[in-house]
Amino acid sequence: MGLKVALFIPCYIDQFYPQVGIATLELLEELGLEVDFPADQTCCGQPMANAGFGSYAQGCSDLFTRNFAGYDYVVAPSGSCVLHLKDHLHSDKQPQEAAHIRGHIYELCEFLTDVLQVKDLTARFPHRVGLHVSCHGQRGLGLSSASEIVGPAFSKPRQLLEMVQGLNLVPLNRTDECCGFGGTFCVFEEAVSVKMGQDRVADHLHNGAEYITGGDVSCLMHLEGILRRQQREVKVVHIAQILASK
Repeated sequence: MGLKVALFIPCYIDQFYPQVGIATLELLEELGLEVDFPADQTCCGQPMANAGFGSYAQGCSDLFTRNFAGYDYVVAPSGSCVLHLKDHLHSDKQPQEAAHIRGHIYELCEFLTDVLQVKDLTARFPHRVGLHVSCHGQRGLGLSSASEIVGPAFSKPRQLLEMVQGLNLVPLNRTDECCGFGGTFCVFEEAVSVKMGQDRVADHLHNGAEYITGGDVSCLMHLEGILRRQQREVKVVHIAQILASK
């Protein structure tokens, strides 16, 4: 396609779920893209910024800008990291390059629907799947409509999942409720965070999901921990793994 595309893999994925990064790369390559992976990439700086220490993340911003300057698009399988970079990436050393990245970094699902405009996939995943909509992606990036806003319903992740052969999307009672992870929120408000996660898990279980999917590994990790403690058979899987499945 002639596009210069770089893949950004956030910390959670790199350290705990590398298979999600691999699936993302395989999916993009299957769609005809040549994808670069800047080897010196590190954290985008979101944890420091969320904790109120945004100035401590400047080194991350400068490094990110240096690594990803010169690409047409940067793609990442994480709505929260992408939103942070869209809103907060700045570099006094490379201001124009940072501005370009802010306008051309995409979460995986929005890149597939908005840039590549994918209409068909070869993926097959014959299971009952519940879609968890993460807050950053929904209300920050506009990946799907929010129930508190009057307007047409839409969902870019759902649009892609409906192209997967054999996949049965289960209806949920509360389609866009927060899981309670919230980054540092799950540390400072542990009890509230756990109860919110238990409520989300219960919704998926009640409606017969075999898998819970979503676009943010952090939220999925939170739900996976609750499922394991409850000794449930329901599994979590990132949406990239489903879209790349055969």
